[in-house]
Amino acid sequence: MSTDLYRNARIFTADRRPWAEALVVEGDRIAYVGDDATAERVAGSDARIHDLDGATVLPGFVDGHAHIVGTGEAAEQVDLWGAGSLEEIQRRIAAWAEEHPDAPRIHATGWKHGDLPGGTAHRAMLDAVVAERPVYAQTYDFHSIWLNTAALAEVGIDDATASPPGGTVHRDADRHATGYVDETAMHRLVWPVLDGFTTAADRDAALRAVLAGYAETGVTGSTDMALGPDDYETMRRADAAGTLTTRIAGFWRVTPTGDEAENLAQVAHAAALAAAQATPFLRVTGIKVIVDGTVDGCTATLGRPYADGSNADPVWSLAELAPVVAAADAAGLQVAMHAIGDEAVRIAIGAVEHAVAVNGPRERRHRIEHLEVVETADIERLAALGIVASMQPVHADPAHLENWRRMLGDARADRGFPWPEMTEAGARLVFGTDSPTSPHAPLPNMFIAATRRSAFDPSLPANVARYALPLADAIRHATRDAAWASRSEQSHGRLAIGLHADFIVLDRDVFTRPVDELLEARVVRTVVGGRTVHRAAAAAAPNAAPGGALLAEVAS
Repeated sequence: MSTDLYRNARIFTADRRPWAEALVVEGDRIAYVGDDATAERVAGSDARIHDLDGATVLPGFVDGHAHIVGTGEAAEQVDLWGAGSLEEIQRRIAAWAEEHPDAPRIHATGWKHGDLPGGTAHRAMLDAVVAERPVYAQTYDFHSIWLNTAALAEVGIDDATASPPGGTVHRDADRHATGYVDETAMHRLVWPVLDGFTTAADRDAALRAVLAGYAETGVTGSTDMALGPDDYETMRRADAAGTLTTRIAGFWRVTPTGDEAENLAQVAHAAALAAAQATPFLRVTGIKVIVDGTVDGCTATLGRPYADGSNADPVWSLAELAPVVAAADAAGLQVAMHAIGDEAVRIAIGAVEHAVAVNGPRERRHRIEHLEVVETADIERLAALGIVASMQPVHADPAHLENWRRMLGDARADRGFPWPEMTEAGARLVFGTDSPTSPHAPLPNMFIAATRRSAFDPSLPANVARYALPLADAIRHATRDAAWASRSEQSHGRLAIGLHADFIVLDRDVFTRPVDELLEARVVRTVVGGRTVHRAAAAAAPNAAPGGALLAEVAS
C-alpha cells in the first residue's frame, strides 16, 4: 500500500482540530492529519513527499443538494442564464437552432419568470423564432417548462389535457394550452416523453461531463435529490467501471399518485435499494418528496397569499405525506422534503412529528430542502425534532431575487434564506447548489454565504446582510455537515484519521485574502480516495492571482 505525505500546507480540516500542517495518506484513507514532524514519523522514509509550498487545503466539497446527471445534460443545452429579456431568450434559442440544423429538438434551460413580460410564458413567443422543431425551455428552478406548439404536439398536450394533482397545464382566457406546464404536470406529461428521447449513451456522457466539472471545482461528494431509475443505472455503470470520482448519496424520488398503497410501494422500493446496493462511491440513503413549488412561479405554498392575492395548494397534503414519511422512517430511510413556502414547511414538520409519534425513539436525519420562506416558530420546531436545514446560498444571490421579492411583496422578503437562525436554534445547516438550477461550483457559493452578495454581479447590494456567515462556518456547512446529512460522516466531509482521503488544494489562502477573491480562486488539485483526479496550473505564488489556463490532468 502506497503512502503519501502532503506537507508544508495550511490545512483546514473542518473537524474538532480545525487547522493542521500535514496530511498522511495510506492507500485511499487518511492515516494522520496534524503537525509536520509527527506526519513525517507516521509516513516513514518510503513515503512519497508532496511539498505544497504553503498552499491552502480543504476537505473536498460535498454538494448537499444536486441533480447530478441533469447538471451534465444542462451543460449541452441552450444557456438562458442571465438572459434578462424575452428578446435575448429568443435570440439565444434562434442562434442555437441555426448552429444545430440537424438537431431534432431544442432544449434550453435557465430562464426566469422575471425575464418575460408580466412573467407569463406563452408558446407563441417560442413559435416566433422556432416553429418547425419542438422547443423545450426549462426554468432555472426546474419546477416548470415552456413548450412551443410543436413540443406540445410531440408530448401530446392539447386543450383537453387535464392537469394532474399538484401541477398545472396552463391555459389562456379561451382555454387553449399556453405551452407553460408546471410541477407534477411537467413531471408526468413532459419529462417521461423527453426521457424516452435520451439514450443510455447520452446519460453516460452527461455523467462524465458533470464529474469532470466536479473534479475541476473541488466537489468530491454530492447528494442526488430526486434520483430515478435511469440516472441510477447510469451511476451504477460508472461505479462498476471504476470511473466515479465523486461519492454520491441518492434520495429516491417518490411522487404522489393519489393512492396510498402506490405511494408506499415507492418507499418500499427505495428501502430495497438502500439495503441491497451500496459501494464507497454510490448508495441510496433515503427518499425525496416535493411538498410545494417555487416563489418565482407562485407555486410555493404560503401561510399568507402572494402580493397578487393568489396562493398555491401543496403538492402533498399532510394527510397524504404523513404515512409516506412514517413508512420511510420505519424502514430506516432518510426523508428529504422540498418545502419553500412557510405552509409547506409546516406540512413537512408535521409529517416528521407523525413519524415520531408512530415509530417512537430512533436515530433520524430527516431533512427539509430550501426553506426560503420560514417563520421563527417553525425553525424552533424543526430544530427540536432534529430536522436538517438543507439550503443553497446561490438561491439567495441578489441577482436572482427581483421577481422573488415582487411575488412576496411584503416583509417576508426581508427574512428570506435565514441561515444563521437555523444554527442558532440548534438545527444542522447544510449547504448545496441544487445544480443545474444554479451553477455547481462551490467557491462562488461560499462567497454568497459569507457576504450575501451576488456572485453574478458583485456590485449589487447585499441581500439581508445580517444573515451572512463566517467563511469557516460556511465551508463546514458545505463539507462536514453536508456529509453528515446523508449519513456519510464516517466516509468523507472532514480531514480526519480513517476517513477517505478526499481533499482539494487552492491557489490562494481564501481565509486571509479579501473575500471577493473567492470569485477568482481556483482549485489546483483535487484528490479523491488518495488519487489525484484533477490538477491545474498553479498561480505564480500561493496568494497571487491565478495565471494561465487550467490544465486538467487525471493521474492514477
